[in-house]
Amino acid sequence: MEQKAEVSARRRSDLPGQLIPRAFFERPPEKVAPGLLGKLLVSVDSGRVLAGRIVEVEAYLGPHNDPPDPAAHSYRGPTPRNLVLFGPAGHSYVYAIYGLYFCMNISCEKEGLAGCVLLRALEPVLGIAEMRQNRGLDEDASPRMISGGPSRLCLALGLTRPGHNGLDVTNSESILQVRDDGFPKADVVITPRIGIKHAVDLPLRFAVRGNSCVSGPRKLEQWQSK
Repeated sequence: MEQKAEVSARRRSDLPGQLIPRAFFERPPEKVAPGLLGKLLVSVDSGRVLAGRIVEVEAYLGPHNDPPDPAAHSYRGPTPRNLVLFGPAGHSYVYAIYGLYFCMNISCEKEGLAGCVLLRALEPVLGIAEMRQNRGLDEDASPRMISGGPSRLCLALGLTRPGHNGLDVTNSESILQVRDDGFPKADVVITPRIGIKHAVDLPLRFAVRGNSCVSGPRKLEQWQSK
């Protein structure tokens, strides 16, 4: 997997919090997913730092599970499109939807097992004005409009498949990282995944209760916390 230009040592020292190690992602995605809530997705490119706090995710299980997860991109095995998922944990899997937008996942489990976590929503933290500009929004746009949704967050951070698929988010020299700035443990709500046609009842969506950037924040209140 080809790595884009490295982050300078000076820029690395400016990044918030601590880099999350690969071992964090070398676990089943249903374990990784809730642990990602409250962490930062940080993009370092073209001399600027953009960051959002992860507030909503979904876990997708690898084909080794019994039964396999028919909603997962890895369900039918490795292909040129999903090959990143079958590699080492802690790498970005970015794919196109509707031919116009992108969504980002992070690979989980040991190499070959192909679990992953879809990032569904971020709360803007750093570079908010640029994130808003990337989305073509006015200054009074709400945080949810900026990065509250899987394709919105990719637009806000400028993430694309050609530029960001296969990046190692556990590498301090990567232009895309996941970091821990010590944010307090969130009140995690668990629900079935949304926007899919298969395995719709599995409780594999995890979100921060009360955060305005999550999908359907009002409906989320009916679900119990973890």
